[in-house]
Amino acid sequence: MAAGSNRQILLIETPKEKLAASNFKLDIGEIPSPKEGEALLKVKLISLDAANRAWMQGATYRSAVEAGTIMTGGAIAEVVESKSPDLKAGDIVFGDTGWQEYAALPARQLQKMERMEPLSHLLSVYGIAGLTAYHGLLDVGRPKAGDTVVVSAAAGSVGSIVGQIAKLKGCTVIGIAGGDEKCALLTKELGFDHAINYKKEAVGKALRAAAPKGVDVYFDNVGGDILEALLFNMNNYGRIACCGAVSQYDGAAPAHGPRGIPGLIVVKRLTMQGFILTDFNDKRAEALADLHSWVNAGKIKVREDILSGIENTPQALIGLLAGENVGKRMVRLD
Repeated sequence: MAAGSNRQILLIETPKEKLAASNFKLDIGEIPSPKEGEALLKVKLISLDAANRAWMQGATYRSAVEAGTIMTGGAIAEVVESKSPDLKAGDIVFGDTGWQEYAALPARQLQKMERMEPLSHLLSVYGIAGLTAYHGLLDVGRPKAGDTVVVSAAAGSVGSIVGQIAKLKGCTVIGIAGGDEKCALLTKELGFDHAINYKKEAVGKALRAAAPKGVDVYFDNVGGDILEALLFNMNNYGRIACCGAVSQYDGAAPAHGPRGIPGLIVVKRLTMQGFILTDFNDKRAEALADLHSWVNAGKIKVREDILSGIENTPQALIGLLAGENVGKRMVRLD
């Protein structure tokens, strides 16, 4: 492919406290040429996830994002040129392209995807969000019909799908979200039984009212004080699926962590399990088949929050961390 410009977002300074637009810079690079075994990609949709912020804090299940480099992130992209027998021009893939318009990556690091409309579903219900919700709830939380399931960040990309799957499995579902509008969405559109506005209500007291018999499964996206409130409301042998801790990713470290964890886990015989999506790669086909059938039957409603323009990607992530989004947030590139 002929040389041309490649707009990129660089992380120029690792944030010490809250993430700010000044931590990023829009830069212009060259369109790379693929080497043997690689494919040149045109990025279509960049995934925005709370994990983007966690990666700035240090190594996790992946290496940390270093200042002065292209901001890391997954995306849906189209193959422009391929030097691998496994891919051809026009194929749609998911890969760790970073925040840029073009990327050249080894084909072995790319996941070939089905071409569909809307393409955005490959990032939401059939992508990281949907698969994380599916495996985190069903394989880690292990709900049974009649259980009470609570999910935090319930109007977000993962939480909104977790609650709907739990309802499909015959559970009573309680969502925790920030704002009356989000809570109304949960109960009136997505089928949750109860919604708690943590910005207006004391979560522990609201949980006791909504779940007087206790909580069997908690899908935790936030950590912090909400996790603490859930620990005190869990039933014996309850399961907690630890997906994320967004309340602790952005800004100064909290003054304290959830209190009473060791004693409560022992007395209530609780199971707390962290997980990441790649733990379940061998079950991907089964999960996608279920998600497709539920969406096609109208049993899962997909909410997406799509912004446009690579220059808006930093602010889109900052807004996500502040809870602006409803459903899966992503940025569409022209």
